[in-house]
Amino acid sequence: MKKLFIICVWMISNFATTQSTTNLKVSESAEYEDKVKSDEVIAIYTSDSGKTAIVRSSKRNFLFDVFDSKLKKTASKVVKSDRKEKHVGDLFYNNQLKLFTVFAPKKDERILYCHSLDLDSKAYNKTVIFKTNVENKQSLFGSRKNHNTSFSLSPNGNYFAIATDNIRKNKNSYTVRVFDAKTEKLIFKKAYQEGVKRIFEHNDLYVDNEANVYSLGKLFIKGRGEKKAGQANYQFLLNKITKTKNTPLKLNLKKTHIKSLSISHINNELHLIGFYSEVNVGRIKGGCNFLIDTDNFSVKTTKSQDLPKQVYEDLYGYRTAERKNKKKKELFNFDIDYVLKNSNGDTYLIAEEFYITQHYVHSAGPMMAGGYTQPVYHYDDILILKFNSDGELAWGRSVFKRSNTPSYNAFLKEDKLHVILNSGKNLTKKNDGRTKVSKGWFESSSLYDIEYAVNGDVSYNKIQNNKGNGYYHPYYGTYKSNKFIMMSSGRRKKTFMILE
Repeated sequence: MKKLFIICVWMISNFATTQSTTNLKVSESAEYEDKVKSDEVIAIYTSDSGKTAIVRSSKRNFLFDVFDSKLKKTASKVVKSDRKEKHVGDLFYNNQLKLFTVFAPKKDERILYCHSLDLDSKAYNKTVIFKTNVENKQSLFGSRKNHNTSFSLSPNGNYFAIATDNIRKNKNSYTVRVFDAKTEKLIFKKAYQEGVKRIFEHNDLYVDNEANVYSLGKLFIKGRGEKKAGQANYQFLLNKITKTKNTPLKLNLKKTHIKSLSISHINNELHLIGFYSEVNVGRIKGGCNFLIDTDNFSVKTTKSQDLPKQVYEDLYGYRTAERKNKKKKELFNFDIDYVLKNSNGDTYLIAEEFYITQHYVHSAGPMMAGGYTQPVYHYDDILILKFNSDGELAWGRSVFKRSNTPSYNAFLKEDKLHVILNSGKNLTKKNDGRTKVSKGWFESSSLYDIEYAVNGDVSYNKIQNNKGNGYYHPYYGTYKSNKFIMMSSGRRKKTFMILE
């Protein structure tokens, strides 16, 4: 009898852990079958009417799929690609997905293509945006992890801008091109930050409704080192580029170091938001915000604030957090992934800790000697800072996380921040107050919704146990019209999960 009671209790408790605790409504689409196998999603967008377009990449093809509002596949197209053709960016407007690729037929020749897919008519076409020459096999586009900075669409959808980094042998040369979004006709092309000695490193791009382009980046003082004699070896410049001229604006960094800044357009003002350090660009002491007066093109205010104590408590526990907060210990290895804005003009800056280590693999077999090293990628802790519409740091939180693959996505719904990710079946609550988000070697996984209230209060909510269910990839998700959609893994048969 006692044994039966224990089994019943175990079954009830196990059943309880499988139930969803998220405040979001969870549903799944009908299963569909892929004709071509590929899990590499490179673009996903949902229109206002609920139609979804997904582009995936396989060894020699780009795969375009269209789904209706019920996520039933309505169109599919396989487009052959050359091994020298690479995806560099994408935009979505007027119910059209624009996928940009660069083709390198020769070592010094580059062609930028635009693959357009209309979600209403299902029509596809491929056009040449421009052709150009480079030196020394240079790339046209600079890149950073998970953050494309070279394409921008104006808020009214009338223009898109493309910034290219064309480093010449004896001169640094950078170019902005502005196009009519409907016709893809070039409106103007303008070179900027041309120089023989000083290098400019592009950070972010914004084009307004009047086709004025703002290009943000670092201008190095000498060489390309981030620091010399303990001081920043660069200046941050915001370039305002029009058809007739380029006007640079220098940001005063004082004694701080900043890895990168993101442009956020709030209430007709530009905010340049990022992390700052007092040691070097790879570290974080707090958040900073430069407010730009676009009429006078000047820095209106500069604000910087240290990381709140809560950030340390989430990462290290309340005992260690007291010491680290008192000394204002700096975090490091974080890259910005998302810049989100809510209905009140508040901005959320979300970054993930990313670094690479080396793992030595011994050769197999008793008679084999030696071995080899292979890289191990770490996608660990998440840092969240919320700035109010005045540029003040409202609060900060973090997620104590461990993963070896890109694993999360974030969106705002009804002014609540949701971080969606996969972790172990049950999250670990430590004695020091931390909640560890990770998966053990032999542990099954679960899908979670980490929800942050307007004031920063957090709740950890389970969406599903993955064992016996479809495994979904939040990283390849899209949020539109109060719905977050993500695709399941699988070789051929797939489904979508909808969170709303």
